[in-house]
Amino acid sequence: MLTGVIAGAVFTSPAVGSILAAIRAVAQAGTVGTLLIVKNYTGDRLNFGLAREQARAEGIPVEMVVIGDDSAFTVLKKAGRRGLGGTVLIHKVAGALAEAGVGLEEITNRVSVVAKAMGTLGVSLSSCSVPGSRPTFELSPDEVELGLGIHGEAGVRRIKMASADEIVTLMLDHMTNSSNVSHVPVQSGSSVVLMVNNLGGLSFLELGIMADAAVRSLEGRGVKIARALVGTFMSALEMPGISLTLLLVDEPLLKLIDAETTASAWPNVAKVSVTGRKRSRAAPAEPLEVPDSTATGGLASRQTVLVLERVCATLLGLEEHLNALDRAAGDGDCGTTHSRAARAIQGWLKEGPPPASPAQLLSKLSFLLLEKMGGSSGALYGLFLTAAAQPLKVKTDLPAWSAAMDAGLEAMQKYGKAAPGDRTMLDSLWAAGQELQAWKSPGANLFRVLTKAVQSAEAAAEATKTMEAGAGRASYISSARLDQPDPGAVATAAILRAILEALQHEGV
Repeated sequence: MLTGVIAGAVFTSPAVGSILAAIRAVAQAGTVGTLLIVKNYTGDRLNFGLAREQARAEGIPVEMVVIGDDSAFTVLKKAGRRGLGGTVLIHKVAGALAEAGVGLEEITNRVSVVAKAMGTLGVSLSSCSVPGSRPTFELSPDEVELGLGIHGEAGVRRIKMASADEIVTLMLDHMTNSSNVSHVPVQSGSSVVLMVNNLGGLSFLELGIMADAAVRSLEGRGVKIARALVGTFMSALEMPGISLTLLLVDEPLLKLIDAETTASAWPNVAKVSVTGRKRSRAAPAEPLEVPDSTATGGLASRQTVLVLERVCATLLGLEEHLNALDRAAGDGDCGTTHSRAARAIQGWLKEGPPPASPAQLLSKLSFLLLEKMGGSSGALYGLFLTAAAQPLKVKTDLPAWSAAMDAGLEAMQKYGKAAPGDRTMLDSLWAAGQELQAWKSPGANLFRVLTKAVQSAEAAAEATKTMEAGAGRASYISSARLDQPDPGAVATAAILRAILEALQHEGV
């Protein structure tokens, strides 16, 4: 790419003496000529032009191209189009040609042609600030600046805040509108290089969202995206915005874009078209269910539905309470997460009767919560249910249900790294599990043991208010601020209570 760069003060053209020093340094390195790539701003044109003339007077072969890729202005200004992020693509093309041994005059002519097939448009949520100065323009919170430059200057339009898709659509409409004198002649069937440039203040996440919107919008117009370059190529200090650049390409030009470079910030993108590339795939089908000898009849299935409905109603009723508990020790969404799980189970029950086999039921619930619940809670419940299902594949008597509880607790401890006393959902489940050991004894009573298990779980949940958190998000919070019970432990105790009450109501 570039052999040298000349830096001026912030948003100011470099001095003629600095530019001339760089030209001389490059010439002394043994080059056969120097190409100055200048963005179209008055100060840059003047200072680089003067340095070029002085270098030529010294006998140094120097050419200059002035890049104006701005697609903001619908009417041509006397100063011409501003030089924006697309200039970086000219750096790449010129550098590849030079590396290939092409002569200075031919490089100059070819990049001048390439520059005419390119356009850039910027958009930002606010201005930027030169160190020590105020922002160059002000926007209200519901406004976005369209068509701005790279030195903090205001744009051509101020629009209302909109979604990423809507803003990108507006940008591409403006850039490709044939009535716009500075438009890029991109139409259905065109092949382009898309550059999504961070103007300085966007996160990778925001940049990716805008890039995805641009790819989808262009492909929806029938435009083939040969390459998509996403990153920070030409920034304007901390400006929270992007610029989109479209460069019309053919295969010879694409080879120059793809040419190897040691420039460390140039993205290492795949040398294949974005359009036509499979970017996602359908999820694999669920594995076929293995026949289960423990399946029971329709009565048990109806009881299962009633139990699950009772659990879902309980969790939905606890949403705000659990969120309030979680705000003290986490991100305040424990109730929302459990409600999301409850609604997923309710929706699943409407699709048909649940599996009659306890093992298949727990496996189905595990799959559902892993997919729909989200967060660490979804993973922990999924782990618990997956492991608990295994002992129930052979038997479904009370000892088997006790063994299922043991297996679930073991899996949660193994992968969640929590232990009893760490102030987590494990505390209430562990207390219940200890009581359920009684089911392994001959003649154990279902309800007597389960009632004690629920009471122990509730007591353990309440006891978490005095525990110091040893795992989970709460472990990062000062114990002095944790004076409420753990929301996960409260939720699991409530689930166990709902199961008990549903079974008692049915008189199982």
